[in-house]
Amino acid sequence: MAFSGMLFPQLQLLGLIILAATAASQPNSNCIQNCGSLNIPYPFGTKEGCYLEESFLIICNDTHFNPPMPFLGYGDLQVLNISLDGELRVSTFVAHINECENSNPCDKECHNIPGSFYCNCPKGYEGDGLKNGTGCRAKVSQSNLIIITLCISVGLLVLLVGGSWIYWGLKKRKLIKLKEKFFLQNGGLLLQQKLSSHSGSTETARIYSAEELEKATNNYDEKRVLGQGGYGTVYRGILPDNKVIAIKKSKIGSQSQVEQFVNEITVLAQIIHRNVVKLLGCCLETEVPLLVYEFITNGTLSEHIHDNGRSLLLSWEKRLKIAVETAGALAYLHSATSVPIIHRDVKTANILLDDNFTVKMSDFGASRLIPLDKTELNTLVQGTFGYMDPEYFHTSQLTDKSDVYSFGVVLAELLTGRMALSFNMPESDRNLAKYFVSAIKDDRLLQILEDNIVNEGNIKLLKEVANIAKRCLNVRGEDRPSMKEVAMELEGLVIKEKHPWGNANVYKEETEYLLSAPTQSFNIDVDTNCSTSTTTGYDSMINQVLKPLDGGR
Repeated sequence: MAFSGMLFPQLQLLGLIILAATAASQPNSNCIQNCGSLNIPYPFGTKEGCYLEESFLIICNDTHFNPPMPFLGYGDLQVLNISLDGELRVSTFVAHINECENSNPCDKECHNIPGSFYCNCPKGYEGDGLKNGTGCRAKVSQSNLIIITLCISVGLLVLLVGGSWIYWGLKKRKLIKLKEKFFLQNGGLLLQQKLSSHSGSTETARIYSAEELEKATNNYDEKRVLGQGGYGTVYRGILPDNKVIAIKKSKIGSQSQVEQFVNEITVLAQIIHRNVVKLLGCCLETEVPLLVYEFITNGTLSEHIHDNGRSLLLSWEKRLKIAVETAGALAYLHSATSVPIIHRDVKTANILLDDNFTVKMSDFGASRLIPLDKTELNTLVQGTFGYMDPEYFHTSQLTDKSDVYSFGVVLAELLTGRMALSFNMPESDRNLAKYFVSAIKDDRLLQILEDNIVNEGNIKLLKEVANIAKRCLNVRGEDRPSMKEVAMELEGLVIKEKHPWGNANVYKEETEYLLSAPTQSFNIDVDTNCSTSTTTGYDSMINQVLKPLDGGR
């Protein structure tokens, strides 16, 4: 029988042959005869009752070895072979066997023990230490867990903030470039140059930023909409100084109109006329320019005429005052500016009224500038049906007489209380202009006038105003009076109404001299019905304007 084993640091292996009598007693029938590949004959055995005596005990270690490995007794001598041939052999020395140096199932640390070895995890690790088991895992302390969590959180936060900063930076940069594009596209540089060249003479219009107007309108909230028309939407805005403004999103199409649009703003920005709504400025950083006007509190003339409750309060005295001021404003635009302006959309919805029923002409979105060397322009037909000049509609030739026709419709509206187009009327009576002219020709004027102004009793004055309206509504533009003539005639009627001596027949030349010189007219206080005298006259309207562009105005 031969043995080998492990001693630390070195063991000698003894080979021992033992003779046993053939007549020796046999083991129990339930004894294990094998350990791994080793056959275990009697007198050797693996448990009590299976071996001759304790020195013949074989320990079969199947815990740390696969296949199991036999050891002699509880020592560290590994049994390699058992032979009962009756010979004695002794081996003087066998090399040391270190199980941990060979391949072993340990994950981290391997420790030799007598007849075996075991696996262990170093400090800071946990597990069974076996490669095929749970192995050795680093222990995570509570403090380390907090640190790791904190580091991950901070990293994610930095990543999020950094990413957001980059995103908003790029978005802001893109927005700035887009605003610059729109600014140049809408003629911003040209407008700045023109406004700056006149900044010393008056309070000029300013250029607002897109952010200012977005904030003023609460990001263009629908609740802030004052009205919508063919040329844009008007919003009510409030500036940081609590000044209330009206902001119009214009509908400007072709880029070929940019220079003309800039000229229009430049002219309107310098108009200071009590009956023209003041243009405070504009914004060119959006796709279409935004216009900023003063805010007028009392609504439109259309609302006062066609609202049953309001129309009863609109006396003839107030209506005549409104007609005179509207005519004066249009005459001023046609004749007293350095470059004549044709409104092109005169209608009661574009005539605003303040609390004192003072007229403020508005909505110049369709307006056109007429060069001094021209009397007409070829344009795409624009305007409002019912107010539109039929000659302009058929020829596309825009002249100042187109505004005269539209004003004639406004006069007819003030006199009759009817809308410019009434689709609930018979087809022949739907158009107010045709209906009004036909009634005058048939001597039916009093039948179509609004009852409450007829009841005020001044029939002669009503007929004279109606006659002016009829002349304005001539189909041929050359047969219509100019707005200057209309304004002078209406002012003359007011003077004759207030001064009986004015009823005398006066030559036209004398009337023109009287109206062009400073005269005494009366502003009616609509609340107290008292009159106050102020010096006015047609020339006084000219004196209200600033010095014009490149010349006097």
